[in-house]
Amino acid sequence: MTRTRIHPAWLVAATAFVALVGAAGFRAAPGALFVPLHDEFGWSTSIMSLAVSINLLLYGLTAPFAAALMDTFGIRKVTTVALLMVSLGSGLTVFMTESFQLLITWGVLIGLGTGSMAMVFAATIANRWFIERRGLVMGILTAGGATGQLVFLPIVAALADNVGWRTASLTIAGAALLVVPLVIRFIGDFPEDRKLAPYGAPADWLPPVRETGGAAKRATDALRAAARVPAFWALAAAFAICGATTNGLVGIHFIPSAHDHGMDQTTAASLLAVVGIFDIAGTVASGWFTDRYDPRMLLVGYYAFRGVGLVLLPTLLSSSVRPSIVAFVVIYGLDWVATVPPTVALCREIFGDQGTIVFGWVFAAHQFGAAAAALVAGVIRDQTGSYSLAWFGGAGLCAVAAVLSWILGSSRKRAAVRESLTPVPM
Repeated sequence: MTRTRIHPAWLVAATAFVALVGAAGFRAAPGALFVPLHDEFGWSTSIMSLAVSINLLLYGLTAPFAAALMDTFGIRKVTTVALLMVSLGSGLTVFMTESFQLLITWGVLIGLGTGSMAMVFAATIANRWFIERRGLVMGILTAGGATGQLVFLPIVAALADNVGWRTASLTIAGAALLVVPLVIRFIGDFPEDRKLAPYGAPADWLPPVRETGGAAKRATDALRAAARVPAFWALAAAFAICGATTNGLVGIHFIPSAHDHGMDQTTAASLLAVVGIFDIAGTVASGWFTDRYDPRMLLVGYYAFRGVGLVLLPTLLSSSVRPSIVAFVVIYGLDWVATVPPTVALCREIFGDQGTIVFGWVFAAHQFGAAAAALVAGVIRDQTGSYSLAWFGGAGLCAVAAVLSWILGSSRKRAAVRESLTPVPM
């Protein structure tokens, strides 16, 4: 195998990071666009939350099939199509006149596009191109989404306030489109296609047998096998709560909730961008910890700290930026998707070669939780005039997630689970 001073796997990972940043533009948009869309069209928080919920559902449901599609057709092709769908969905919003069109653009098109990349894209890159440093790489790539939030959120909010929400939408569309040439040029499907071994591979490394068969069948077969294992349901339920308390609650409703307390949108968006800054540090650090410590115990700690933050949030929001709310966004940022590297590691540890596709299904649960929380929080706001009940409910769910992570058992118990699994015919 060819050896170079800087292994090409790192170039692939860097390009994947940029692609995730480009696709993350929409993740920053809904919270910043709720108020402008309401002002222009009179649409309720509930209907806009429904569009986001559809997006999050499809984002999750697409993930396991996207993992299988990447195995079948290659990372490059699937990622290119995904970015084009994000660009199309965001660009078409400028022509909206009715609320159902928001469901199609924000919901269906962007949901399918972002779902075809998301965390399974990061997991596929890490698992194919790296033997060593997988946890670290997974942390860095997961932080790509946070970086996208960091880059786009203040821009989207400022454009929506000063120029108009249509310009903000076109900016997101353009960002996704600009990444496509980089993906085509630099993303490699398999290291062996370039006569390389993965980073950190031993001298006697041999390429694994590539899976064959339809992507849908492989995804459903992996689910059928995983569903027989209680650990799968514990991971899926905990990760559903992760989605509910990040993308569903804080990611979508923090800005309108801060606006309810008298804070202007741009300031609230800047605070949420701080979450993105510290998410990068937290997720990369989580990847480093995952390579060294029991991922189950990491998850217990992450969910417990998140719950404490949500309990305190209603008392921290006000019309001005106080040190207490800055402390919240810093701590919540460190914890935002720090759960991803240990969850991916547990899927790989328990389910072996099927771990990436199984993680796709676990991630689908993440998005079900996010979709439900986004919609329920919007309804709570419309019915009660406040988000407080949503924040307290999220805190209670975090306690449940910590318990679910604990019951996964020791590494020895998890190894015994994996050995007991019987392969499902492909």
